[in-house]
Amino acid sequence: MLASASGDETVKLWRVADGQRLDTLSQPQGDVYTVLFTPDGSRVIAAGRDKRIHVWQLASLTEPTINPQLHARFAHESPITALALSHDGSQLISSAEDASLSVWTLPSLEHAATLATQPDMLSSLAAWKEPCFLAGRMDGSLEVFQAGGAVGEAATSVAQLEDVPPAELLTGAPIAHAEAEPNDTPADAENVELPVSITGSMNREGDADCFRFTAAAGQVLLLDVDAARSKSQLDSRLELLHANGEPVPRVRLQAVRDSWFTFRGKDSTQSGDFRLHNWREMELDEYLYAGGEVSRLWLYPRGPDSGFLVYPGFGQRHTFFGTTAVTHALGEPAWIVKPLPPGAAAEANGLPVFDIPYENDDDPQGRLGRDSQLIVEIPADGAYVVRLRDTRGFGSASRPDDFRYTLTIRSPVPAFSVAVGGKNPQVSPGSGRELTFTATRLEGFEGAIEINVENLPAGFTFHGPVVIEEGQLRAFGVLSAAADAADPSDEADKAVRVVATAVAPDETAAPAAVELGTLGNLQLGPAAKLTVAITETGSTAPVAEARQSVPHFTIHPGETLTARVVAERHDFGGRISFGTEDSGRNLPYGVFVDNIGLNGLMIVEGQTEREFFITASPVARPGRRLFHLRANDDGGQCSLPVVIEVLP
Repeated sequence: MLASASGDETVKLWRVADGQRLDTLSQPQGDVYTVLFTPDGSRVIAAGRDKRIHVWQLASLTEPTINPQLHARFAHESPITALALSHDGSQLISSAEDASLSVWTLPSLEHAATLATQPDMLSSLAAWKEPCFLAGRMDGSLEVFQAGGAVGEAATSVAQLEDVPPAELLTGAPIAHAEAEPNDTPADAENVELPVSITGSMNREGDADCFRFTAAAGQVLLLDVDAARSKSQLDSRLELLHANGEPVPRVRLQAVRDSWFTFRGKDSTQSGDFRLHNWREMELDEYLYAGGEVSRLWLYPRGPDSGFLVYPGFGQRHTFFGTTAVTHALGEPAWIVKPLPPGAAAEANGLPVFDIPYENDDDPQGRLGRDSQLIVEIPADGAYVVRLRDTRGFGSASRPDDFRYTLTIRSPVPAFSVAVGGKNPQVSPGSGRELTFTATRLEGFEGAIEINVENLPAGFTFHGPVVIEEGQLRAFGVLSAAADAADPSDEADKAVRVVATAVAPDETAAPAAVELGTLGNLQLGPAAKLTVAITETGSTAPVAEARQSVPHFTIHPGETLTARVVAERHDFGGRISFGTEDSGRNLPYGVFVDNIGLNGLMIVEGQTEREFFITASPVARPGRRLFHLRANDDGGQCSLPVVIEVLP
């Protein structure tokens, strides 16, 4: 294979044997100056005037195919002139017109070091004897240097967030404390002993209440305001300060890619259709900073008229690092950011750095309305101050109860609850109905939750257990009825148990189980007008036979597989729709039904089957999961679940 880089902003791949063009890689946004292959032939790397390093996966070295882009990193503040790879392919060196020189690790393309600025622009780089490289400069000079930094001092690698020491739990009920003025400033803060429950009010406009306490390094505390929930007019804002009044830093956010909002702005609640410039350079689970708010990318745009979904992937959007959701205007700047420890050295990449302190306006999950809530990790032994005020500066001397509050400071108690959707199901004989399980995560609980349905009547099957994945909020399961199932009695309905269990990360710890009640009135529905099944591509099995087997699909992150959906039309001749971005039900996070176009996954009139595609993004985690398809017709008939396994 031959790769050519061009001023037409593309890289083209060619089969040397006959000169056939195999692919055009069109993601760069400027002249491409340099291109190379990794030694193992699995990647192609290019860079140029858009100041980014682009990496594509080579799906085939001999046949025309689509080669997906894996990375697009903003790398230098000026156009990139040269690239070189170490002989083993583990390190990449890049140089730019401003004579800067950087080292990157592969295959992740993470920045490892910045070498000393060169006396002149480099026109050529080449690997030499390990671990050395040769650099040719425009002034005619040639120099040997080590990737580790023989030429000048290499910058320290970007640090990762450190593990927090185990929290020192506060025991006993919170101590009641009534707020007393003056306490407007950190210097006048009232001393309180933890755990504490403070009652008070904003008794004039511009009022602020400060409370001082001592805490140990690594201690985890919950700061919770109950005001709006109790019909107070207070719109609270919480801040954690050092004893001298300086904000306590929470995280430093290093911008790694720049962007802005396109097509339309967003209000402060929407979680869907985030249309962003340069979205193809972005990856799921990356943090997006805009206007002081940090959100997180949950699902790629799924067609020509769509944008990202951000966490949690449905409903009201969540924010991160204690930030508050705000409105974003069309054209407003936004950045993909990488979290660093407070005060960590940031990369000199020409993009901004944002320091986020411990503060909160509205609860990041949107559960508490205008009330504030913070979970803080104490950075060092010492005295700290909590400052509480109205975010608008409101208060009242004549009616202080209108702005009353209760501020509680204690150890968090991680917990969860799960709501069951699809109760009182009517399940057609020989078919299935979907159940939805939606978690509410409380006080920092992020672990996986396993759902089981037990004691079902004869002829009914719950295809599980299903798992709400770590950090996610929803999972879907299928309840099916055998062709000869009978309508259950009231006593049989009452015996059903839905149980949610926390999957403990420590296998020696006893998982916490939560009883979710019954499924209500379980009924046998009318005969299905259509039934559907998922089979492997190439299978010719009819629906009835396909529903007797459980295909097992395997996929690696970055791959796409094909599957087949077949339908048996009993009394339904119309189009069968399986949805758009939600067409793959209960797929693992980061795995999705691909190539859905504008109309989603469907079987058109007069047909009974079609092939569809499933793609695993690079963030998909190894594991096994059941997934199914739900027809949006005939009341939502479901296929029986099949197995998909994400391999390392």
